[in-house]
Amino acid sequence: MSTSWFRPAPDSLWRRLEGRGKARIASLFNLVWVVWAFADVGFNGNTSGDWWWVTLVSFTAFLALYTLAYIRPCRHTPWYGLAMALLGYATLGVNSAGGTSYVIFAGSFMAFSGSPRACVARVVAVLVGYIVAANVLRDWGWQPTLILGMVYLFVAIANLLWRINGQKEWELKLSHDEVRRLAATAERERIGRDLHDLLGHTLSLITLKLELSRRLLDRDTEAARREMEEAERVARHALAEVRSAVTGIRATGLAAELASARLLLGSSSIAFDYITEVPVLPARMENQLALVLREAVTNIHRHAEATAADAKVQVVGNELTLCIADNGRGTAGAEGNGLCGMRERVRGLGGTMNFESVKGKGTKVLIRVPLTADDRRELPEEPRRLAS
Repeated sequence: MSTSWFRPAPDSLWRRLEGRGKARIASLFNLVWVVWAFADVGFNGNTSGDWWWVTLVSFTAFLALYTLAYIRPCRHTPWYGLAMALLGYATLGVNSAGGTSYVIFAGSFMAFSGSPRACVARVVAVLVGYIVAANVLRDWGWQPTLILGMVYLFVAIANLLWRINGQKEWELKLSHDEVRRLAATAERERIGRDLHDLLGHTLSLITLKLELSRRLLDRDTEAARREMEEAERVARHALAEVRSAVTGIRATGLAAELASARLLLGSSSIAFDYITEVPVLPARMENQLALVLREAVTNIHRHAEATAADAKVQVVGNELTLCIADNGRGTAGAEGNGLCGMRERVRGLGGTMNFESVKGKGTKVLIRVPLTADDRRELPEEPRRLAS
């Protein structure tokens, strides 16, 4: 058999859990419940020869099926779950606890492929087979069958709901990425149109005047000088308009991130407020602080478990401050790569970042960046107003 058979397939359940460390660990921790395969020893004292060899063979087969269910393509997972169910039915006659545990695991794997309706149909089919096998092979009666059947349904339905929620979260992430992509595309197109409208006519006029002044240079020096002066005035005016347009383009970065943050956090039922008057920041700060804000909001969305968050950008004297806070669970652990990246960006601006996080009381990130004389000259007298 090729060794590639034992490598996780690109569309396997194991690959789907990539980057979700806790979920991967939980999937391995679930194997703890397979100890029930040996429960008959403690409850019934059953150590007969048949019990031991049936248990060891079935347990080995179960581990192989469990591994394959995780590393093979997700569309194959129900088949491995069905094989677990058949293994459980066959084991019930000798090892009732082991056979039941295999069937419960089988139900958990029925939910990872296909439509919800198909998943429910498979779950019910395996349950019906279990009820028939338990009463034919073991003659349990309705009470233990009902109790174990409820455990089976709970596990199967919980996994189905987990999968559906995971799909919705992934679709939501894709929609956010698509919104960002479309916004970036629209912004590039707008910039292209603005620059074309702004510079096309102006550069044509400057070219015309310079050609005219070159022709007049030998015949009428004074007229040539006037044309060159006029070309210079047009060029200076165009330069001022370009600077104004570029300032506007750069100034949309932080504003766009604030709007995107409200959309992202709102999808997680986190109320996000920000001040309605955001200063037009110096060009060297706009993009970097927008990226810092994005990272902070992403951390709130993924890890904070908050119900409310807020952001504030202010210019006080010779200092610019950006504060992002939430009322989430906080953390007492070490800083991750995201926070280290934020610190590096702020340090590149010559500023400082203060990170305060108290377990159970939320997190606050306060960034201070000193403004140079050139920065203060770039600041407009009136801040831009945003719809909150």
